Amino acid sequence: MSSKESCRNELRTAIRQLSDRCLYSASKWAAEQLVGIELDPAKYTPANTRFQRGSSSIRRRFRTNEITSTPVAGVSYVSTPVMEEDEIVDGDFYLLAKSYFDCREYRRAAHVLRDQNGKKSVFLRCYALYLAGEKRKEEEMIELEGPLGKSDAVNRELVSLERELSTFRKNGTIDPFCLYLYGLVLKEKGSENLARTVLVESVNSYPWNWSAWSELQSLCTTIDILNSLNLNNHWMKDFFLAGTYHELRMHSESLTKYEYLQSTFSFSNYIQAQIAKAQYSLREFEQVEVIFEELLRIDPYRVEDMDMYSNVLYAKECFSALSYLAHRVFMTDKYRPESCCIIGNYYSLKGQHEKSVVYFRRALKLNKNYLSAWTLMGHEYVEMKNTPAAVDAYRRAVDINPCDYRAWYGLGQAYEMMHLPFYALHYFRKSVFLQPNDSRLWIAMAQCYETEPLQMREEAIKCYRRAANCNDREAIALNQLAKLHKELGRDEEAAFYYKKDLERMEAEEREGPNMVEALMFLATHCRAHDRFEEAEVYCTRLLDYTGPEKETAKSMLRGMRTAQSGFPPMDIEHFPP
Repeated sequence: MSSKESCRNELRTAIRQLSDRCLYSASKWAAEQLVGIELDPAKYTPANTRFQRGSSSIRRRFRTNEITSTPVAGVSYVSTPVMEEDEIVDGDFYLLAKSYFDCREYRRAAHVLRDQNGKKSVFLRCYALYLAGEKRKEEEMIELEGPLGKSDAVNRELVSLERELSTFRKNGTIDPFCLYLYGLVLKEKGSENLARTVLVESVNSYPWNWSAWSELQSLCTTIDILNSLNLNNHWMKDFFLAGTYHELRMHSESLTKYEYLQSTFSFSNYIQAQIAKAQYSLREFEQVEVIFEELLRIDPYRVEDMDMYSNVLYAKECFSALSYLAHRVFMTDKYRPESCCIIGNYYSLKGQHEKSVVYFRRALKLNKNYLSAWTLMGHEYVEMKNTPAAVDAYRRAVDINPCDYRAWYGLGQAYEMMHLPFYALHYFRKSVFLQPNDSRLWIAMAQCYETEPLQMREEAIKCYRRAANCNDREAIALNQLAKLHKELGRDEEAAFYYKKDLERMEAEEREGPNMVEALMFLATHCRAHDRFEEAEVYCTRLLDYTGPEKETAKSMLRGMRTAQSGFPPMDIEHFPP
């Protein structure tokens, strides 16, 4: 990677330029990365740094390979010159327009700049018109919304903006910021191929605008599209690739990229959060929890990404920790979509599903495209047995992001509850296509194949095998494989899976009906094949249980002893365990 000092200088300039153009989200992102760069110990003492060295990067304790600040051999980054500001300074008019813009008076800002020709003024005028259209669209959606917030409202400024920005591009007078806005307009209008081309032009000429990279990322729906982009090899490209790999479910590749970036941005909270996201997708919950705890210690008023932390606490059923997190975000900013989702998760864990739905709906009023809220609300409706509402919520989620496997899985569950297994199977297939390494999805599809109308046992066996190979944490697949093979009369295969299930239960020190079932089948199977020593081991273990299996084991032991000795059966009423 380019030197840390070079990155600092580039980011400082970019922050000023982005803020001056009212691209505050991109400016905030750049500022977070700026303070995330490790300071040169020769120039700065620990007292002058933002963080203490001991807390630098908790992710390092989980690394498999140490990464140095020197780039991989053969990797070189292009030097992108910092964009020069307008020679024609619009002065007072620009300052007035920017003041109106900051007060969300977008049409007034655009009107002030109607006769100004500087590139900064042209961008701010067009951007103000775009946001004015978005603001009006939001108002119409509230006024005209149908069930679950559906509306046909559109941004009425898109047509005129596309015409004007297209002319600038053809004339060669467009700057990188107007290219970003043009790409945004094209994406809204559905011209995705041209939008990608325009956004690539924008980031190649001005790579520090993270908003442009984010829009480009949303248009990279396949790895082939990603590989086809003609991007300059600037260090910002690594951030883009890391995020895009995550969206394309290439979580290990994403994790590797972020760990590489940590060599320069050692104190970046953004990178820490992204690493946690990748590990969450890999279901490494223990490590995710540690990272988020450290993030909250460093940045106690952080709300961003904390909804994912709440999902981890929910999955682990950590009532007190989730309660504390919900209280914390409520006191920080209770009208953030993330805060509402965290509180919704808290009430869901308490079993108060109606109250949970209230908070998920509140999150959606704050951001109608907040994907997690739609999916989680669908889960709550499933718990409440309100399947029509659950289907509507899940459909809104897949409308927002067709790659959200959780929503497809939820649709499968909902249709299974409505006794429509063919529909359920269709949605389960979509979910496993998107997330092929999640055992829960394969198990759900296998159970669907086993339902009465389908009875497709061979297909169910294939799914359970996939689940067993995907680290089936719920320990369902092996037992079900054994049962299905037993039902199909394949005793050797059944014995194989019962034995594997037994070994797993012993390793995890679990007891229960599955243990008894496995011991009983293996004892019977071994006795039938004259493997009396093995059968005696299993029968002896069954004597530790109470119930009919104990009497059956005694009877089997008497029978085997008789068969081996040729003498009348001995009384083993007091057979030692």
